[in-house]
Amino acid sequence: MKIFLAALFSIVLVANGSAQKPDDILATVGSKQVKLADLSPETQEAVTSLPTRLFATRSALLEQMVNQRLLDAEAKATGVSSGKMIAAEKAKIPNPSEAEIKAIYDANRQALGDATLEKARKQIVAYLRREPEQKAFAAMYARLKTKFKFTAGKPVNSPNLLPTDLVATVNGQALTAKEYEEKAAVAIYELNSAVSDLVLEDINQALYNTMIANEAAAEKIDASSLIAREITNKMKDYSDEERFALQDAFGKKLVAKFKPVINYKAPTPIVQQISADDDPSIGPADAPVTIVMFSDFECPACAATHPVLKKVIEGYPGKVRFVVRDYPLESIHENAFDAARAANAAHAQGKFFEYSELLYKRQGSLDKASLLKYAAEIGLNAKQFEIDFNAENNAAEIRKDQADGEDYIVNSTPTIFINGLRIRELSAESFRSAIEAALAKK
Repeated sequence: MKIFLAALFSIVLVANGSAQKPDDILATVGSKQVKLADLSPETQEAVTSLPTRLFATRSALLEQMVNQRLLDAEAKATGVSSGKMIAAEKAKIPNPSEAEIKAIYDANRQALGDATLEKARKQIVAYLRREPEQKAFAAMYARLKTKFKFTAGKPVNSPNLLPTDLVATVNGQALTAKEYEEKAAVAIYELNSAVSDLVLEDINQALYNTMIANEAAAEKIDASSLIAREITNKMKDYSDEERFALQDAFGKKLVAKFKPVINYKAPTPIVQQISADDDPSIGPADAPVTIVMFSDFECPACAATHPVLKKVIEGYPGKVRFVVRDYPLESIHENAFDAARAANAAHAQGKFFEYSELLYKRQGSLDKASLLKYAAEIGLNAKQFEIDFNAENNAAEIRKDQADGEDYIVNSTPTIFINGLRIRELSAESFRSAIEAALAKK
């Protein structure tokens, strides 16, 4: 059972969780001390391996930045977007043969469980294509490094790296350590926070178990009877939401009585200046909370997240402005860019959200004929829709969103910001917590 003791956490900046020593006291409740050595073996390994992972991540981030600059230079030279370049490179690689697919399926029958060959096919094909795709991209970037005169600079993991040090030069443009650190900050924060989440979850569990035991001892009953009385026996509809609410209420009751203290310091969240641009939105322009979602209409995770976020927003009438910005992942989603163009064409007639609902629900049919059919279905002017769909400023608006997304280090969809804070867990609970925290600051 997991209890979230958010009110206890003191969020301050630290270098990273690897500074923790096995005997450091991470938290206390009464006479009970929680140390790193008390946490799960998986969490301990994550903490101790963090410096090595950070070193590798910093190097990989530099390579990604260099590769993006190479793609941008090639896109400018050829007029082909970076997403389309990557998709074209992937298209050159033939799919594996049926014999290869079947061999992998047979070798992994136990791990695949009851999945049929057809159900597992997409996963197997992606696995078999991964290595040849990586080789193709490596060759492509090697060609571009020659074409655009790439020069390596000072290693990003060098001690005493100065802000003015050059870490790379691409096409005559220098990448300084300062610029690198600014762009790498989000990814480094995410890695530190992933480890921090594991530590805090284990701390929470240890504190909760101790408080339960102490409370049960004080009442002279066993722990299971106490949990049944405070949670299980109070449930009516047995939903996850109901259970969480009861757990949260009981956790707060225990915290008020036993006053646990958490000494562990989590990384400070990074708040970015996220522009709403002039993109489709609902809610007051001056709302105290602005939610910006970078979305891809062909992305299953976007389709799953949208109704959850929508329902949460409905609980804050007049307090939230919701903005949708385009981030079609052209390298993996064939129809995503056209779907974004279609949604913008619907927006020109005042029906962006009605149209986008259809796109999320019908992701298997986003070809141009279907996009036109959906426009007619919601009563749009067909002729005007086609004009707006094909307009140059429509495509330019999407490219601007993509460029802004890259600046904000958006690398997957959906990516959601609430008052500039990137939401790391895409759940109703996480959205509500972020909205409440934002409102509390106003």
